[in-house]
Amino acid sequence: VQLQAYGGGLAQAGDSLRLSCAASGRTFSHYKMAWFRRAPGKERVFVGAISRSGGTTSYADSVKGRFTISRDNTKNTVYLQIDSLKLEDTAVYYCAGDRTNTGWLFTSVNDYDWWGQGTQVTVSS
Repeated sequence: VQLQAYGGGLAQAGDSLRLSCAASGRTFSHYKMAWFRRAPGKERVFVGAISRSGGTTSYADSVKGRFTISRDNTKNTVYLQIDSLKLEDTAVYYCAGDRTNTGWLFTSVNDYDWWGQGTQVTVSS
């Protein structure tokens, strides 16, 4: 499986941005998907995850209420909607796929099997 993240860029604080992650292959609906981010000088951290059907989501406390993950299995794409951008949202955002056949939405980088290349989001004041 190959993942291609895109949609990042330069935005102002308070703006909204939608990131996309397109997956190759015909079994996209079999994978739980997640977004992580790595801020400058920091480690990659969990942002949110979504179940195979899209019916269940989980978010890091730091982004709850501003970030929304969704997916379109007909388009093999997962999305990350970011509203009310803050300076601290500046990071490289990565999408990731988890092929385990459980209902649990993992939050550790070690639990994901495939990674996109990342897309940069820069928020200015």
